[in-house]
Amino acid sequence: MTATPDRRSMRDYLAEIYRLADRGVSAAEPYVGTSELADVLDVSAPAVNRMVTKLKESGLLEHEPYQGIRLTPDGQREALKELRRHRIAEVFLVKVMGYGWHDVHAEADRLAQGMSAVITERMNEMAGFPQVCPHGEPIPGADGTMVTPDDILLSDAPTAVDLHLTRVRTRESDRLEYLAALGLLPGRTVQVIHKAPFNGPLQLKLGSEFRIIGHNLAELVKVVEVAAS
Repeated sequence: MTATPDRRSMRDYLAEIYRLADRGVSAAEPYVGTSELADVLDVSAPAVNRMVTKLKESGLLEHEPYQGIRLTPDGQREALKELRRHRIAEVFLVKVMGYGWHDVHAEADRLAQGMSAVITERMNEMAGFPQVCPHGEPIPGADGTMVTPDDILLSDAPTAVDLHLTRVRTRESDRLEYLAALGLLPGRTVQVIHKAPFNGPLQLKLGSEFRIIGHNLAELVKVVEVAAS
């Protein structure tokens, strides 16, 4: 049976707090707002407050008035365990079961709830021991560590240089389908040809083809500059 919104597990909360902090403006300020967390998890504000209290009492997060919440080291380790389950489930659904990358997030949410450590590692093996999920996000190691790429937003990338697309940071099916149709997939090489001022659209070059995308879409894509050979 699928859990109702207010019955999200502690694991769900910890993983989502980690994701939101990771997507924040500054890693030096890893605080997440409770209203932001409620929106992403689609739960009520009272449900968030109850869970925040429970997680704080368990030593898994800290709550600073007027700043928000952040994970403790123990909370981060638990969050990474859940992210590992979820991202392995996503790869399994795509590589083994033939799902599209645009419709695996919710299914992986449900699947990960019942994945033991043994099942997780078996699925990891069947999926070919992936290092990243279908969207390019790194998969934490079984030891609770994770190597995060030193990438930047496509919207902030320099022009006229080769860029390696590392990851796409949205779960919305329509946006993922659109990015796939444009060819903006993890692993592709792209160049920014021109940026319109005032957060206007970007002109891109993929191979011999050109694309134009909005600034808000470019903020969902992360890249690293390809080192000159």
